[in-house]
Amino acid sequence: MIQAPTPSSSRALSPLLAIVPAVVLMALVLVDTAAVDFAVEGWFYSAGDGFIGKHAWVLEDFMHDFLKKAVIAFALLALLGWMVSFSRRQWQQWRRPLGYLVVAMGLSTGIVTHLKDLTGVHCPWDIKEFGGPYTYVHILDHKPEAEPRGRCWPAGHAATGFSLFALFFFLRDRRPQLARRVLVGVLTFGSLLALGRMIQGAHFLSHTVATGLIAWLICLGCYRALLYRRGSGPVKNAAQEA
Repeated sequence: MIQAPTPSSSRALSPLLAIVPAVVLMALVLVDTAAVDFAVEGWFYSAGDGFIGKHAWVLEDFMHDFLKKAVIAFALLALLGWMVSFSRRQWQQWRRPLGYLVVAMGLSTGIVTHLKDLTGVHCPWDIKEFGGPYTYVHILDHKPEAEPRGRCWPAGHAATGFSLFALFFFLRDRRPQLARRVLVGVLTFGSLLALGRMIQGAHFLSHTVATGLIAWLICLGCYRALLYRRGSGPVKNAAQEA
């Protein structure tokens, strides 16, 4: 295992990192964003032909299936590393960081999955405005009893990509410059996965934004609970060693 300096304290953690995403997430729940969602989703839909990417190989087989399995494999490797840390001394310093990765990624995807069951929101391809049989209903509105509940809010596949926010916090105190580059990469990766599902008609824009916010808050909360170290001084030479 590659050696890395163990920080004596974490860099300052602004409350705004939690407050701003939480406020935006609350707004997405309270405010009906159908006008924006329908307009954006309309770019990918044609009456009669349906959604332009519904059966596209690159979106279904590669972006939806292969990349999802790749992220799961990464999480399993982190779990394996955490287990190895109990038997190999040179891995002990990585026990808590690897445990953090496993917990944060698992909760990010697991909580989103349970929320999909709880909210009962339909996908774009399910509602009448986009060729489906069901009525559009906002997340807080009463669902028609004659119609089955949906499972599309928040976006499950996007959670696969955004769960990698955990990598940013994993590196935040040890390799700050690398952590910032990873954050940009995760935002790009998660957004591409989300866009792919939007093109297929599986999610609205608000579904994917909500997923990103939820994953960020979960990864941030796990970091605060498991990795964050209070201290009076900055982490020594962290920036230089990034």
